[in-house]
Amino acid sequence: MALSNSTRDKLKTVSTATLCSALFKRGLRNQFIQNVHPLNTNLPNMVGEAFTLRYIPAREDLNPMTVFQNPNHPQRVAIEQCPAGAVMVFDSRKDARAASAGSILITRLMVRGVAGAVTDGGFRDSPDIAALPFPTYHQRPSAPTNLTLHQALDINVPIGCGDVAVFPGDVIVGDKEGVFVIPAHLADEVADDAVEMTAFEDFVTEEVLKGRPTIGLYPPTEQKSKDDFTVWRKAKGR
Repeated sequence: MALSNSTRDKLKTVSTATLCSALFKRGLRNQFIQNVHPLNTNLPNMVGEAFTLRYIPAREDLNPMTVFQNPNHPQRVAIEQCPAGAVMVFDSRKDARAASAGSILITRLMVRGVAGAVTDGGFRDSPDIAALPFPTYHQRPSAPTNLTLHQALDINVPIGCGDVAVFPGDVIVGDKEGVFVIPAHLADEVADDAVEMTAFEDFVTEEVLKGRPTIGLYPPTEQKSKDDFTVWRKAKGR
């Protein structure tokens, strides 16, 4: 089922921390991609369906610089095939010693309308990428070309990224802390739940700032907390 505009909009308003709690309630506890960080922390949430590229270890006789002259090179093809609104997710085997891509390919994704890019490796030209109005996440900067260590192989297949299984079409959400993966069939209900959780946590934060203790409030084990939240929601239109 394709990601609806309504669900996309909801996921743009919630944090990856809240999504972690929403999925944990459903028995999934390993959906936060490990050790990836935003290059630009001044952007709104990244939301889109996963489109993947899998790298394997490069073998020297198969990966000279001349392979980039092949118009069917998987890295170049994936960049051109990634749909508008999707998130490009690279499986770089958690190895940032060579770049998953650089600023030219990332810029190409941006102008094609892609929603963002994530690698558990590194991006080269990272200062240029960080200056783009385009969400990108990586482990750390990496100058060497991908060919020195990575061989692009499979396009839009199930991959691992930062110790998380990512299937094509899974919903990817990135915020200022990191990147979260929502199984596609759960996206709608998780988005609804996360919006509700965010409203309650905003209420709790306001109460805590006023000096209210968290016991009985968070979680709302006292009826007064639930009643106060109802009044707050009505006043805030949430």
